[in-house]
Amino acid sequence: MTDAPPPPTNGAPVSPASPEVRLDPRYSDPEATALPWAKAQGRLAAAELFWISTVRPDGRPHVTPLPAVWSDGALHFCTGPQERKARNLAANPHVVLTTGTPAWNEGHDLTVEGEAVRVADDGRLRELAAAWEAKYGSFWHFEVRGGHFHHGPGRAVVFSVAPRTVFGFGKGEPFSQTRWRFA
Repeated sequence: MTDAPPPPTNGAPVSPASPEVRLDPRYSDPEATALPWAKAQGRLAAAELFWISTVRPDGRPHVTPLPAVWSDGALHFCTGPQERKARNLAANPHVVLTTGTPAWNEGHDLTVEGEAVRVADDGRLRELAAAWEAKYGSFWHFEVRGGHFHHGPGRAVVFSVAPRTVFGFGKGEPFSQTRWRFA
């Protein structure tokens, strides 16, 4: 088991740059090591598709795929204000976003747990719109006004999810499970 000691914080919250890291030996091969957080962030930034899990008002889960961008230590996604996930988030901001590969014995899967917080500042939304277009191409060009993304006749709300806990699952040689926990 590789338990990195938590970084000194002097009472301050742990930043996304310095989470507590733990390799879980129950789900890891003996030769496995914890994936460094910098590599996990790189994989979050490069991933094109995520699956978001929200909770319906009646407690049932809702899962759907979406694109997302990693920026300033958080994942960001957008959705129409009347879509199921937006309505779910209005009642319960807790979410899980996952990404990875469909193979069981190769690649690396990541699961990000946190709370979705609405981004409504037009300046920040312009930065995120540029990040979407840089990552996904001109199809994902958004105009920003009134605290929303606008794309054709539609508009979208944007959410930011700063990770509270992230799990990484190394698949193949070797298998591993790393947990990054943020204060």
